[in-house]
Amino acid sequence: MNCFSCMNPKFKDVDFDEDMSPRSIDSSVAGRGKQKVNDNESVKKGGFVKAKGKDSKDNVATCFSFKELSLATQNFKEANLIGEGGFGCVYKGRLESGMIVAVKQLNHEGLQGNQEFVVEVLMLSLLHHPNLVNLIGYCSDRDQRLLVYEFMPMGSLENHLFDLEPNQTPLSWSTRLKIAVGAARGLEFLHCRANPPVIYRDLKSSNILLDNDYNVKLSDFGLAKLGPVGDKTHVSTRVMGTYGYCAPEYAMSGKLTLKSDIYSFGVVLLELISGRRAMDFSKKPGEQNLVVWSRPFLKDRKQFVQMVDPLLEGRYSVKSLQQAVLITSLCIHEQANVRPNITEVVHALEYLATQADTSRKGRSQVPASPLRLM
Repeated sequence: MNCFSCMNPKFKDVDFDEDMSPRSIDSSVAGRGKQKVNDNESVKKGGFVKAKGKDSKDNVATCFSFKELSLATQNFKEANLIGEGGFGCVYKGRLESGMIVAVKQLNHEGLQGNQEFVVEVLMLSLLHHPNLVNLIGYCSDRDQRLLVYEFMPMGSLENHLFDLEPNQTPLSWSTRLKIAVGAARGLEFLHCRANPPVIYRDLKSSNILLDNDYNVKLSDFGLAKLGPVGDKTHVSTRVMGTYGYCAPEYAMSGKLTLKSDIYSFGVVLLELISGRRAMDFSKKPGEQNLVVWSRPFLKDRKQFVQMVDPLLEGRYSVKSLQQAVLITSLCIHEQANVRPNITEVVHALEYLATQADTSRKGRSQVPASPLRLM
């Protein structure tokens, strides 16, 4: 079954460089001053096409000087540090206009290099959707590489699932479903509304950002890759991503498909259900890998309740949980062709979200279901 939106040819085809090499487009993000990246010829040569439709905007990314961003973050003051990873650090800042932003400063020795920087600037300059983070601008002043995003006040999903503070309220079941729907919609846009389709390749809880109402925006597109077109079934590339979220067939062969993202999404669903990390080396052997640990529970519908996050304290509908577990088990199926496409996932999760029941009613008995758990 194809994505419904993919069957409607709304978008213009362009030639693209399958490897997304930055050589032909680096000049478009290397200048100083108030330059802007837009849908021009140099960008098209880089392999991107702007998806059109009601969700698209004519946004452009502003080129900031390093001085401007240094002032915005109070010289990258430690008190403004809001995130840190292999790519570098993220700081909260205030632009001269008064806008509050998040500034990601790439570490020169970090995991994210110049090519990933260019890919992210172009990707977020050309693809716009309510569930993708908005790129305000960038800086490529001399050897500095910085990205400026809209500020997401609630941080990442990771901040609300794991290692909660004593005064921090756990996410409710209905909120978890809402977050799952938002992430799935963002992924559907990449898979079905972009032409060529875009494989995210780095879907994980730390890249799912939240606003004050727990609306989702996917972030960090440095590893994104253009998907297969025409008769091609996959894209061959070096294995990149985060251990624990990476689809097994991609990890073993380097053959990347849209179903690779579906597997990663399934791991995120497991995290939402269980409250456990995809990889947690503080656990005993056999429980460190979330997918491996969850397999016995997913196969036996009499036991799957045992994998639920204890912080939920039973406040969920068992019927809703059962259906969420079914979706999850299909997404992380070892055989990629068995996994659903993202539109099927969106429709299933949207239905669950509308039916979400956070009460304890029906907790004690698992209802009969015509759906078979994998």
